[in-house]
Amino acid sequence: MYRPTVYIVDDDDAVRRSLAMWLGFRGLATQVFDSAESFLAHVDGNCRGCAILDVQLGSMNGLQLQNRLAEKQIRLPVLFLTAHGDVPTARNALKAGAFDFLEKPVDNDRLVEVVDAAIARDERYWESERESERVAERVARLTSREREVMDLVVAGRHNREIAVELGISARTVEVYKARLMHKLDVRRIPDLVRLVQPLQEPTENTRH
Repeated sequence: MYRPTVYIVDDDDAVRRSLAMWLGFRGLATQVFDSAESFLAHVDGNCRGCAILDVQLGSMNGLQLQNRLAEKQIRLPVLFLTAHGDVPTARNALKAGAFDFLEKPVDNDRLVEVVDAAIARDERYWESERESERVAERVARLTSREREVMDLVVAGRHNREIAVELGISARTVEVYKARLMHKLDVRRIPDLVRLVQPLQEPTENTRH
């Protein structure tokens, strides 16, 4: 089950408490941190939800923290909420993949709206990851010959071409194709292509 947490990173205790209280009223779980370092020591790539960062955090600022999260492949959507915002800072944050950049004071309802949207995007990401894992498990159950046929089918090769390349008959290609499609629970070639292609594409190190 998807259980998100809103991670609040701000060096102002009053701001941390206020944000945690308001988001808690809206049914959102929160965790608060007074520095970038304490936050980095706590989170990892399996964290769900989103992070609300201030720009001014002490020895490591919010933009540096954003970069460190990307380096550690922690893909939480990042929202900046700061009283020290300017156009270049906002541009740099958004260019680096921030979900949004808000200035203090912010309307509480607007903040919740943005947080909800960030969490929704994070949930879609993890659902996509779960689906990819399920597909990978099914593909792993294919025999080596079924996998060869599958790769050639997804590459757009016709039965006769596959038969020549693998040194088997076109009829045998049909048999392997029927078996692999049954194992992968697809009925049409376009469905097979849509199912398998994401596994064959290079994965990105970060989400944008």
